[in-house]
Amino acid sequence: MQTQKLPGWGSGALVGALLTISLVAISFLGHQAVGLPFVGFDFFDWLGRTLDGRVVTFGIDMIVGVIRSLNLGPTATTAKLAEQIMGVGAIIGLGAGAGVLFFALAPRVKTLRQDILGIGLGIAAGALMLLISLSLNRPSTLSPLVIIVWTLLLFTAWGLAHGWVYRDMTNAGTIVHSDGKVEVEVLDRRQFLIRLGGATATITAIGAGLGGLLGQRAASSVPVNTVAGEAQTPGAGDRWSAANALPNADAEIEAAPGTRPELSSLEDHYRIDINSVPPVVDGTTWTLPITGLVETPLNLTMADIQAYEPLHRFVTLSCISNGIGGDLISTQRWTGASLKRVLEAARPTEDAAYLRISGADGFFEYVSLEMINADERIMLTYYWDGVPLEIEHGYPLRIYIPDLYGMKQPKWITSIEVVDAWDEGFWVVRGWDEVARVNTTSVIDAVAANSSYERDGTTYVPIGGIAYAGARSISRVEVRVNDGEWQEARLRTPLSDTTWVIWRYDWAFASGEHTFEVRAVDGDGAAQREESRPVRPSGATGVHRVRRTL
Repeated sequence: MQTQKLPGWGSGALVGALLTISLVAISFLGHQAVGLPFVGFDFFDWLGRTLDGRVVTFGIDMIVGVIRSLNLGPTATTAKLAEQIMGVGAIIGLGAGAGVLFFALAPRVKTLRQDILGIGLGIAAGALMLLISLSLNRPSTLSPLVIIVWTLLLFTAWGLAHGWVYRDMTNAGTIVHSDGKVEVEVLDRRQFLIRLGGATATITAIGAGLGGLLGQRAASSVPVNTVAGEAQTPGAGDRWSAANALPNADAEIEAAPGTRPELSSLEDHYRIDINSVPPVVDGTTWTLPITGLVETPLNLTMADIQAYEPLHRFVTLSCISNGIGGDLISTQRWTGASLKRVLEAARPTEDAAYLRISGADGFFEYVSLEMINADERIMLTYYWDGVPLEIEHGYPLRIYIPDLYGMKQPKWITSIEVVDAWDEGFWVVRGWDEVARVNTTSVIDAVAANSSYERDGTTYVPIGGIAYAGARSISRVEVRVNDGEWQEARLRTPLSDTTWVIWRYDWAFASGEHTFEVRAVDGDGAAQREESRPVRPSGATGVHRVRRTL
C-alpha cells in the first residue's frame, strides 16, 4: 500500500513567498552593485504610472495621513520608505500567488516536466517584469542586453527553484515495512523548512555570483558634468551657506525659539517625485535638446547653460500635497540660467505657445511661453546652496517657476520641446489642478514656553512660525488665542520675495490650556482662505491651530 499527501496551496504560497524574498534580495544586490533594475521599486513605479489617477491620489493621501496621524517622522522620507516597502511587499505577494499556481499545476505533469514548468513560469514572469522595467525608460549606463539577460536568468532560476522544492517535498523517500508494504515518507515541518532554506540559499548564492560577474560600479563612478575642465559631482563642493551670512542676518526681528531654520539644509529639503529611487543621469553625456517650433534647434551642454549670467535666488518650494501645517515645504538658494534668455537663442516661431518639459523619470509638464517671457526669474536650475544639485533633487537640471507648486516643476530634465498648444501634464492627467498656484498659508512652529521672559511685570511667551504665499510675499500675519481678537505678529525681513516669511508674536502668558491660531495676508492684500479644504485637487487651505497646556 502506498500513501502520499501532496503539498497544498498553503505550502505553495509559502514556497513562492520565500523564493521571491530571495529573488528580491538578489535583485537589490544587483541594483546596488551595478545599477540593474530592482523588481520591487520598478513594479511600484509602474503601478503609479498605470493606475487611474484617483487610485494613485487615494494612495498618496492615505500614506500622508497615516504618517501625520501617527507622527512617524518627516513626511517626504517616511512616505518614500513606505512606497518602497509597499513595492517589495507587492512583489512578494505576487510571488506567493505564483507559488500557489505552480503547486496546483505540478501534480498534473510528469516529474521531469516539473522543471520545465518552473522554467516556463520564470521566463513568463521575467518577461513581464522586463517589459515593466523597460517601459519606465530609466537612464542607465548598462547595455539593454545586460539588463535583459540578467532579468531572464534571475527569474528562470526563481521558477526552476519552484520545481526543485516541489520535487523534494513530494519525493522525500520511502519506507519498506516487514510485510512488504511500501509507504512514502512525508516531510515533517522541520525537514521542509531545512530543505526549503537550502533551496533559497542556493538560488541566493547563484544570483549573487551572477550579479558580481555582470559588472562593477565603484562608489567613485557617480556620473558628473565637466564644466571648464572642472568635474561637477552631484551635491559635492563647498556650500554657499557654510561661508556666507544670510542676507537678512541683521534683521531686527528674531525668530521665536523652536521656529524651523530659515534656510533648509540640503539634507532636510523635502523630496516628492514619482520614483521609488531617483533616476541617475549620466552627467558625462547629458545634453539638453531644445526642439520643436524653433528656428534654431539647440543641444546644450551644462557648460553652455552655465555660460549664461547666473541667477541666484532664495526660493521656497512647496508640494501641493502638503496639508495645513505639514512639512512638505522648504527653502534654499537656487542658482541657474534664465529660461527666457536661453530660449532667445533658440528663436521660437510665431506659432510657439508652450514648452513641453520632460524628465528622465518620465515626468512631463507644459509651461506657457508667455509666462516665461514675462518673468525672468523662471530658471533652469543647476545649483542648490552653491553646489550641483543632488541626484535626489533633480541632477543635473530642474526648473524653477515662481508661485507654482512643485507638481508643475520637472526635475532631471532631459528635453524641452516648443509646441503650439497646451496639454495636460503628468499630475493634471491624474486629476490635479491645471494651474497649481500656491495658496497662502501660515503655520505655528513653536509656542516657546521654555523661553518665556518678563517685561514690565508681565511674562511673555514667544510664538513663531512661517507664512508663505508663493511669489506674492506676505504683508501681514495675525495670531489668535482661545477665539479672542486677532493680534498682529511681527514679521522678519524675508530672504527674498519668493520665500516664506518668519513671523513672531510675544504672547502675555496665562496658565491653562490654550488654542493658538494663525492667519496671513499676501502682498497683494488678499487674505488667506480660512475655510478648510483638502489637498486635492488645488492644494489645502484652512487655519493652522495648535493646543498647548502651559
